[in-house]
Amino acid sequence: MISKQTIDKIFSTIRVEEIVGEYVQLKRAGSNFKGLSPFHDEKSPSFVVSPSKQIWKDFSTGKGGTAISFLMEIENFTYPEALRHAAKKYGIEIEEDQREFSEEAKNAQSERDILYKIHEIANEYFQNILWENEEGRSIGLSYFRERELKDEIIKKFQLGYSPEKKNAFTEFALNKGYSKEILEKSGLSIFPENSPSGIDRFRERVMFPIHSFSGRVLGFGARILKNNIKTAKYLNSPETEIYHKSNVLYGLNQSKQAISRKNICLLVEGYMDVISLHLSGIENVVASSGTSLTTEQIKLIKRLTENVTILFDGDNAGIKASFRSIDMLLTEGMNIRVLLFPEGDDPDSFARKHPQEYVEKFIENEAMDFIDFKAEILLKEAGNDPIKKAEAIRNIVKSVGFVQNALKREVYLKEVSNKFGLSEQSLFNELDIQKQITQNQTPKNLPKENIQPKLEIVPESVEQVDPIMFDLLKQENNLVNLMLNFGDVVLHRENEENEKYDITVIEEILHHFEEENYEFQLELNKIIIDSIKEGIQNEELRKGNFFVTFMDENITSKVVDAIMPLNDLENWASRNIFPPNYGDKISSQVEGDILIHKFRYIDYLIKKIGEDLPNQMNNETQYFESIRKITLLKQASMKLSEILGYSPIKGVYVNR
Repeated sequence: MISKQTIDKIFSTIRVEEIVGEYVQLKRAGSNFKGLSPFHDEKSPSFVVSPSKQIWKDFSTGKGGTAISFLMEIENFTYPEALRHAAKKYGIEIEEDQREFSEEAKNAQSERDILYKIHEIANEYFQNILWENEEGRSIGLSYFRERELKDEIIKKFQLGYSPEKKNAFTEFALNKGYSKEILEKSGLSIFPENSPSGIDRFRERVMFPIHSFSGRVLGFGARILKNNIKTAKYLNSPETEIYHKSNVLYGLNQSKQAISRKNICLLVEGYMDVISLHLSGIENVVASSGTSLTTEQIKLIKRLTENVTILFDGDNAGIKASFRSIDMLLTEGMNIRVLLFPEGDDPDSFARKHPQEYVEKFIENEAMDFIDFKAEILLKEAGNDPIKKAEAIRNIVKSVGFVQNALKREVYLKEVSNKFGLSEQSLFNELDIQKQITQNQTPKNLPKENIQPKLEIVPESVEQVDPIMFDLLKQENNLVNLMLNFGDVVLHRENEENEKYDITVIEEILHHFEEENYEFQLELNKIIIDSIKEGIQNEELRKGNFFVTFMDENITSKVVDAIMPLNDLENWASRNIFPPNYGDKISSQVEGDILIHKFRYIDYLIKKIGEDLPNQMNNETQYFESIRKITLLKQASMKLSEILGYSPIKGVYVNR
């Protein structure tokens, strides 16, 4: 188990804006950063990162927490996995606390964890064969060097080689204690009935490990080197619990920082296209790995940038089929350009022929917007046939219809109008016709996809809400939130004898709770208060940041809500509005909220005692004692009303 000292070092070193920034395109908004939620489809950013508080909050889903909790959410990491990932990123050495290990903990690995582990083992095995084994060096390494790959690039992408022996890796893994069942589920081995010893899926191939966004190995692509064998040139891992090819982009882990920094992603088809561009110094590139582009893959790119340039082979026969990918990218709000390499070239060969600067300038200067690209392809095919030319223009207008932003859509239609000498009105009419056709083709009895219902707080009816309890819970939360936000702030007070003393916000509110013998109505608040008390016994003031590291999602979410309120979304200064900040008048705020809480608690006690009166009619002593308590409580309530300036008739504080 990771030692507490290491965990403390990780939390004190990591930066939430850097961790989150690898997954979400963040833009400065006042003292915070904002971006689109990675957990929920949205057009207006409601995902906020606070560098000063080292927390994040997703207002579209209600999730929030620290950099570590973000990694757990986005990557489905366990707590230790998230800590190890962060430690590796920041070069922090992990210290293990051996005393806390138990046999149960050692064996408590889920099947998913084992699948990740076996892929890690396989990746190390294939790399070791490539570099250390004679067959690996003479066949695999020779192939990569023939492709002019330098050793550092081979190592960067963790390329490897699977030997000719039919069960070399399977035998290796079985000897390490991995079961046939897990090897079969991983897709690394096959166990036919006539071969009980198993067969390696990828034997006699060079290996391209496929990584997750964070760098975990999910599966492999493998290329056979012999030309005389009747089998697929490339072979990919099958779908498994951890590998879904529609959710993965090859090279994203190695390219994500460059994509975010340059604010543009180059989209290619194959593994070698990505690797060769990296070799030439162009790193903002990913590949769909031979599969049709999916919405999930587009969303991965959109976390980092909305700008995509698609790079096509000069003689690619599937270019027309790629029009679907363009329409999908436009639907997801991406800005698209397309580049056709000279005939006979692909990104791999072109990058190896020319220096980095030439390739970068070629991409920048020769890439066209999707209208010009489709026009070039379709009009070349149409020739002088007016019917085919009209059909080509309709195809282009159809793509414009996928553009979500109305202003962009109008600009694109103007471009089509100018390019083909057609009236804008005729193009708008054509767009309307295509929309109607699309709507008529959609079965009316099927629900529309990808439309997320708005989250609304539906008020309960007046009969269902107890206003006294509602007010008490609100004030209980207010006091706990003050402790979480300003717990260590020192207040300057004066007692009845005019003696001055200092007290922290935490101590003053705790004293109030203890003096009133207050029973917490919300269990989460009770847990927080008990922990704060424990901290005081250890001479430690525990406020908000202490609790966001709790391994309790409910506590973390509550605390993040408290220390990053909704108005943190607004950048008022940009509108020349400067409202008072929460906590500007903390001394009077604590004093006033304690008095209001007393007032609400008295109302609650009066109601609670009053509800018991019918059950006490047969016990005169108990009944009159309850009446006496209610009378005293009402007197105290009246005094507090005067202090607070509260009008029971109007139900408002007239002096606050």
